[in-house]
Amino acid sequence: MPIRRNKGTKNYTIFKKICIFANELAHKRTNGLFFMTREKEIYKVTLIGSVGNAALLTFKFIAGMLGHSSAMMADAVHSLSDFLTDLLVLVFVSISAKPQDQSHDYGHGKFETIASFLIGLSLVAAATGIVVSGVVKMAAWWHGEQIEAPGWIALWAALLSILIKELLYQYTARRGRQLDSQVMIANAWHHRSDALSSIGAALGIGLAIWLGQRWTVLDPVASIVVGLMLVKVAYELLKTSIGELTEHSLPVETEQEIEQIIQSFADVQEPHNLRTRRIGSRIAIEAHVRMDGQLPLNTVHERATTIEHKLKERFGAKTHVTLHMEPVKPVQK
Repeated sequence: MPIRRNKGTKNYTIFKKICIFANELAHKRTNGLFFMTREKEIYKVTLIGSVGNAALLTFKFIAGMLGHSSAMMADAVHSLSDFLTDLLVLVFVSISAKPQDQSHDYGHGKFETIASFLIGLSLVAAATGIVVSGVVKMAAWWHGEQIEAPGWIALWAALLSILIKELLYQYTARRGRQLDSQVMIANAWHHRSDALSSIGAALGIGLAIWLGQRWTVLDPVASIVVGLMLVKVAYELLKTSIGELTEHSLPVETEQEIEQIIQSFADVQEPHNLRTRRIGSRIAIEAHVRMDGQLPLNTVHERATTIEHKLKERFGAKTHVTLHMEPVKPVQK
């Protein structure tokens, strides 16, 4: 006699599978990936920024020359450094995305940190050039040389730059946090620093236009202020990237959270010798953990695996976890 299948049970199974698929889909959407690899997403965001930078730097150079504005020319140089930075990101992200191999046991994540470091250096170079140019013009003005008043096209270029670069900052920073990409966050600050420099340029150009020939010196003054703001941004980027390249530990709050996760298991005691560091977009955790020395090796191994999975749930699937299991020290009488 043939076995009759219960349609209700069958429909419930199909419905359950659909729910599981929908949940996985939603999870991917929440992480901002939506079937798109991390590398491709970084490429997409960077390409959008590079198109904006290419258009802006062209317009700024034209506006700076036609409007006779040193502040706008300084701003254009900054946009050029942004564009070159985008190219740098595209090159290094493709390298950092490579999986681990025989010569790179921990993967290629450090190349992303190197890119952040080079971005910081490019900001320092751009800032130095801007400040020096502004100081030279101010010195010439001090010795009686006339500075030509900037034109309205330079002011409109600065205002347009503020709008576009702030939008690019918000977009790039948000995706950088979602993808946990330090190089994207660094690049986002490149956009923000350009928006800030455009604010300084707009103020200097606007005041030089409205207050007349006597105050045209405000144009190079604005360019110097812009350069000094870039120095501060560059310092923060270099500080972070140098820390990662020199194996700086994770923040104290993060290490405390790691210890709490390890100690959340009742049969685990005294986590110690905790070592942490960042490898590009992922982190590495090494710790010594004590358990009852009478437990079977298989039980200890299973507990170590459970702790590892718990840490990866919190800090990402690519987190490098190394646990050294030790017996609990006997109580001395």
